[in-house]
Amino acid sequence: MKQFQIEYTSDEQLTRELDKIALWVKNTMTSGVCFQIFAETMDHQKVGSICTAINKVIPSASYIGASTNGNIILGAKSASDIIVVCSVFEYPTTKLEVIQYDLTADNYEAVTADLIKKVDERPWVKAVEMLVTIRGMSMTGFCRELSKLRKNVLLYGGGAFNSDINSSETYVFSSVGEISGHSVVFVLLGGEDLHISTDYVTGWKPLGRELFVTKAKGSTLCEIDNKPAYYTYQKYLRIGNDEYFFRNTLEFPLFYYYNGINILRAPTAALPDGSLTMTADINENVKARLAYGDPETILQEIKKRRNDLASFKPEAIRIYSCAARRTYWGDTEISNETMPFNSVAPTSGFFTSGEFMRTGRFVNQHNVTLVVAALREGEPSDVEATDFSFMSDESAGKFSLINRLANFIEISTAELEEANARLEVMAVTDELTQIFNRREIQHRIKKALSEEDASVSLVMLDVDFFKKVNDTYGHKVGDTVLRGLSAMLREELDRVHCNAVAGRWGGEEFMILLSNCAPGYADEVAEMIRQSFAKLEFNGCPNQTISLGTAQAQPGESADSLCTRVDHALYDAKSSGRNCVRSSQKGK
Repeated sequence: MKQFQIEYTSDEQLTRELDKIALWVKNTMTSGVCFQIFAETMDHQKVGSICTAINKVIPSASYIGASTNGNIILGAKSASDIIVVCSVFEYPTTKLEVIQYDLTADNYEAVTADLIKKVDERPWVKAVEMLVTIRGMSMTGFCRELSKLRKNVLLYGGGAFNSDINSSETYVFSSVGEISGHSVVFVLLGGEDLHISTDYVTGWKPLGRELFVTKAKGSTLCEIDNKPAYYTYQKYLRIGNDEYFFRNTLEFPLFYYYNGINILRAPTAALPDGSLTMTADINENVKARLAYGDPETILQEIKKRRNDLASFKPEAIRIYSCAARRTYWGDTEISNETMPFNSVAPTSGFFTSGEFMRTGRFVNQHNVTLVVAALREGEPSDVEATDFSFMSDESAGKFSLINRLANFIEISTAELEEANARLEVMAVTDELTQIFNRREIQHRIKKALSEEDASVSLVMLDVDFFKKVNDTYGHKVGDTVLRGLSAMLREELDRVHCNAVAGRWGGEEFMILLSNCAPGYADEVAEMIRQSFAKLEFNGCPNQTISLGTAQAQPGESADSLCTRVDHALYDAKSSGRNCVRSSQKGK
């Protein structure tokens, strides 16, 4: 595989470069030639002249292209508003095919269905490269349908953009379609000797406590923790709703788990009602956290991904990087995160309005992310990647101030959440027996009875002659008996065929809640527990017995009434000689 990268300056300069490529192709065995044209201009005529030149000089070549927010050539931000990248495939088994569709919110299902059909008819396809216009269109359904592609097919690419980050005017085009503002271009790539590896980099790390997205609609984030979403950025970060809002929030996008991976979404604007316009759709009822971007942290992740790719030994690398990352770094420093890849293989790409990549079986739309695709024909070469000195290497072992502060907040938050979780457990747990306390089991009984079509039964029990155990063998032995009983309850209730929980009602009395169980099943459970407890052996005292009462809730019955009936049933069991089960009769 051979790659040529050209920074376009004029039609005459381009023709000279194309003549050189044509001569190389003529003298070399090739299986396909594909150009990528990335343009930071909306001048369709200018782009059209480049396409015409390619058709004239190398008529057999395919090409694809998109409008961009900036271009990457030889790993660096290009100074030219147009770059032309030519990939020449040399192995006879390598195949490629370009497809273009009109794309709207109404036809994406038909588009993806036809793409999937074409891929299924071409078993040689290993990957699909995609350029797409996405402004003003939700990509959620589109990505969901793309996820139905054959499982072993990779997908990667980017959304077309505009040099003006606030403009929605974009386009894509190809050798099989026209320049269009509502279109998607796919390149099917594959063959026995073509190898492709994909990866993505964020570098942003989660910060602080979990937040809950309580209301969202498409790309509008309405509420976080039941409050207007902007409140979170105002309260925790003191970010004002002014001309610097987008630039300031870029350092702190939202970070949440989706389709098995971590996804970033950045706010682009705060609306009058306090909702936020996000860079892409965000799900409702998900947990999220603010993330922070720190140059050193980002470069640490870039270094790891670069080294991973070096072992793959690619011959070309394609980068689709979010325009937000360009805004974050600025044009003078953005190459810090793209140049390292060029030391592995010739690297090109563009700054996007959204990045796409398949991870596992899911195709995801990313934001504030850098997607990398590495390509190679044949087996890995023996040539090692060029050494690259990372900016952070100069201060090895040192961390930036924000990194240290973020690490402190992260650990402190984790410790606080762990402590709160322990307190929540303690609040509902009986200290001696480690099962629910009376308040919690009462709460659960009331909740179970409040549910529609609930089938609820109670089993109440106490240890026979427990005062005698304490008086004869001591309170420590008595505590051992109660702990043994509660452990046995947990074990036995795991085996029952319904929802079952137990709590300590007081002293030696225990309550069991059974829900969604058949009539009469409580008696079976009670008898099983009675027999199991009678077999328990204790250090310091002989085997003990328990008495049990059961009651099944009647339609509309209150928790107080049901608890009273099961208490009467337990009293009947004790009056009947103990070590037995008695059931409350209906209405008693």
